[in-house]
Amino acid sequence: MAIPRPQTRQFEAFMTNLSYARRMVETGRMLTPLRSPTIDIDDFYRAAWVQAVGAIDHWLHEEVLRRVAELAAKDSPDMPYQLRMYELPLFRVEAVRRGDVTLAEAVVEHLRDKLAGQALQHPGKISEALKLVTEKKVWYEAAGRINEWFQGRTTLNEKKLRSRYLEITQRRNKIAHDADLIDGDLKQRRPIDEAEVTDAIDWIERIALAIVHVLDDDADDDHEE
Repeated sequence: MAIPRPQTRQFEAFMTNLSYARRMVETGRMLTPLRSPTIDIDDFYRAAWVQAVGAIDHWLHEEVLRRVAELAAKDSPDMPYQLRMYELPLFRVEAVRRGDVTLAEAVVEHLRDKLAGQALQHPGKISEALKLVTEKKVWYEAAGRINEWFQGRTTLNEKKLRSRYLEITQRRNKIAHDADLIDGDLKQRRPIDEAEVTDAIDWIERIALAIVHVLDDDADDDHEE
């Protein structure tokens, strides 16, 4: 089943970044017959895993900023509660009052600064960020959307989907921060292979698509009203 992809700069950048990860996997596969003591093919797979998680992390940041800008510009009473109650420091309020920036620009600038140091690699952190642009239970609805796409071959619920995403990001953290070493070992690393990393990349793409479709449905509902 072909799943429509949003035609936004943010999602196109996400797919481009994900393609880099897929190319790393392909490179690892092509080099596998040439294994030698001086080349660890598995490192291509580890690099691909880190790149894929980075791709969805970056996209989530940019997607939230884009949608916050659109919602703030509308100044609608129907905007999500967390955005309606969003606080700005006085220097940004003064900039709006002077006409240096619009309210939407001030909100986005402040949010960009706040999100800059936050990794959106935990389902809870993602939920908190998305509350600025929707009041839907995004993980719950995303799980249902994936089940629809698989025509009943999957039985995901919110807990299972969040757990799958967390498994992927936790492995990324072990690769990035612990050199993927087995706990308590300073030499031996966890096994990894083409199939495992390809599955992780596929899940990252699937989860991003499900999230954006849930958000777009929300936007369509607002437009109809």
